[in-house]
Amino acid sequence: MTIASPRIALIGECMIELQQRADGSLQQSFGGDTLNAAVYLRRELGEVGTVDYVTALGDDSFSDAMCRQWQEEGLGLGRVQRLPGRLPGLYCIQTDANGERKFLYWRNEAAVRECFTTPAAEPILAALPGYDVVYLSGITLAVLGEVGRERLLQALTETRRRGGKVVFDNNYRPRLWADVEAAREAYRRVLVQVDIALLTEDDERALFGYEDSEQVFAAYPTIAEVVLKRGADACLLRCAGERFAVPALKVETVVDTTAAGDSFSAAYLAGRLKGGSPEEAALAGHRLASRVIQVPGALIPRV
Repeated sequence: MTIASPRIALIGECMIELQQRADGSLQQSFGGDTLNAAVYLRRELGEVGTVDYVTALGDDSFSDAMCRQWQEEGLGLGRVQRLPGRLPGLYCIQTDANGERKFLYWRNEAAVRECFTTPAAEPILAALPGYDVVYLSGITLAVLGEVGRERLLQALTETRRRGGKVVFDNNYRPRLWADVEAAREAYRRVLVQVDIALLTEDDERALFGYEDSEQVFAAYPTIAEVVLKRGADACLLRCAGERFAVPALKVETVVDTTAAGDSFSAAYLAGRLKGGSPEEAALAGHRLASRVIQVPGALIPRV
């Protein structure tokens, strides 16, 4: 899957992130699954190619700060809409003694819900099929709403028709959906357009009821490349008819598992774009994720 100078678009939502500390105080930053992936992908690719983030924000000071941070990280902002009077969503991360996280969300009025329904969305949707890679997640599907999902699906179909690749991270969050059947329908419609599926085993079990990895792989016979993330266990891969298992890296102290899967996905995709084998890319994913989970919050400092 080597692409010398890839043009990549990641679609989704960035929110105001509040990290609750042990003393009850709050550390404010920004995060969101596809935004986390975009930042880590940009870092992993270095100066190669372009990484654009596709979303909608408000015209408030938090949205201004987000855009400044994204520019500093090297992300392209040409597909970011700024909607007057709207605000970004907000979430709080609470972690237990083992580093496992619990999320509290305030996002019902977030600007991203209108990302693909405004007049300004027309040129953005028209531009998506011109990218080499379009990346989205299950959270993207949830926050866009029914109309936005339908318009995005049309763009993904055209992307593949023109030779672009669609990458999907399943990231299933039940509270974002009216019910499980609505989520299943949306996922199934998108999964038939996917070239690389970055799946978390627990999410596949929660959404579709698959009991083990064999059922997950059997469910997606037409997807060219399936990566099954399993936390601290080895990830499982199927690519070009071959199967691989790549062990995770042992971490003595887990501080915060936020963005572990997002960082893995970003490093995996970067590895594949740079010409690495699926196994090499998965090892790169494990390496980055092992660093991320030793630091609080979604985005670790740049080195």
